[in-house]
Amino acid sequence: MSSTQQFTALIEREDNMYVALCPDLDIASQGKTVEEARKNLQEAIELFFETASNQEIKERLHNEVFITRLDIAVG
Repeated sequence: MSSTQQFTALIEREDNMYVALCPDLDIASQGKTVEEARKNLQEAIELFFETASNQEIKERLHNEVFITRLDIAVG
């Protein structure tokens, strides 16, 4: 029986594409739209878990990922 786990996804526009990154696993993908990039990242993560050894999962998995914003004086 499989379980469900949540992972972080960061999606940003780069030129005419969207790049999606999962910092929890250092896995990235891309797409022409935000939704396509998100879907492609989800598929890449699922494929990783289907093919990776337990050792590779253990080495790549970052259990604590914090995302915050910083106020920086510029100029």
